Amino acid sequence: MTVHAPATAPTGPASPAAGAPLRGLRVLDLATLFAGPLAATMLGDFGADVVKVEHPRKPDPSRGHGPAKDGIGLWWKVLGRNKRTITLDLSSPGGRDTLLALAADADVIVENFRPGTLERWGLGWEELSTVNPRLVLARVTGFGQFGPYSHRPGFGTLAEAMSGFAAITGEPDGPPTLPPFGLADSIAALATAYAVMTALTARNTTGRGQVVDMAIIEPMLSVIGPHPLWYDQLGYVQPRTGNRSRNNAPRNTYRTADGSWVAVSTSAQSIAERVLRLVGRPELIDEPWFADGTGRAAHADVLDEAVGSWIARHTRDEALAAFEKAEAAIAPVYDVRDVVTDPQYQALGTVTEVQDPELGPIKMQNVLFRLSETPGAIRWPGRPHGADTTDVLTELGLTPAEIDDLREQGAV
Repeated sequence: MTVHAPATAPTGPASPAAGAPLRGLRVLDLATLFAGPLAATMLGDFGADVVKVEHPRKPDPSRGHGPAKDGIGLWWKVLGRNKRTITLDLSSPGGRDTLLALAADADVIVENFRPGTLERWGLGWEELSTVNPRLVLARVTGFGQFGPYSHRPGFGTLAEAMSGFAAITGEPDGPPTLPPFGLADSIAALATAYAVMTALTARNTTGRGQVVDMAIIEPMLSVIGPHPLWYDQLGYVQPRTGNRSRNNAPRNTYRTADGSWVAVSTSAQSIAERVLRLVGRPELIDEPWFADGTGRAAHADVLDEAVGSWIARHTRDEALAAFEKAEAAIAPVYDVRDVVTDPQYQALGTVTEVQDPELGPIKMQNVLFRLSETPGAIRWPGRPHGADTTDVLTELGLTPAEIDDLREQGAV
């Protein structure tokens, strides 16, 4: 295969949004399930040209995760948005050479193979940085690139267990509890996108790319708070407390008179005082233990009874209105039906409608944050497997005959 210079700038199924801050950034997404691909999605949302590379005969498993409509996986429509999709068998000589040719003009590669896999295929950092010294290689694995666990298969569930999250989640007399969604993967995706942008910023100074080694077990540990410090300095190990907090009270979910649920938080002393006045128990404010969060947490039974009994006598709408009038913190406990109709989410545009060629109009979460000048956009939902292979390889400079040859080899 002859490697050619890129013929033209990519346009993809739709042109990048004007002013997208990452326009011109090229990302190769080699990753699957879920942290690596989601990090690439976040970059694509703000204008990066993301090329999703999948095996010709083994598509990204996320295409088959969760519910489907008309045989089309719905999760992929979100995870694959703003990505052009191509197929390459990276373990084949033709696939390897094509990936190196793509890497020569890329800014970022995101991968999540077990350590040593890319090296076995002749696509390790040595080869990639040789063809492109400015490349940033983001390597997302369960346990990192070295250490005694590095070659184990790793998933977000294991990070949720090993980080201490599961140990502190659940009722005091119940088992450790795992989240029913990809929490650790999502947090690792945020961390990976941040790490990639940090490495790209460093490149502006050094002129060189570098490797991002992201172990999914680490970002999850970072978000649970100062537990290692507490243990180091005090020998304190936080137990499971259900919906209660060891740091303040009242803090819980409470059932309303009409069978709904609301959540109350009193992290600030002034809010705690407003809540107790609202529910008709102002005498508790004068108790010595009420003066700080730790003292209130030690008397959570008393405070939960006071707040819970008041909320139980009111409907959800009544409780929300009364708390809002008192400037106390409360929120309804939503399921997804409530989310898509909530006026605050609607005002923010948090859930947006996107036109999909296969399914028509579909709703999904919008871009992660709002920028006043370069807001980003969902330009298209997840594309079919390999839909853009010919276009991307043509941009690379390959002729139709060379592309056909790669197909005959099984490399694409």
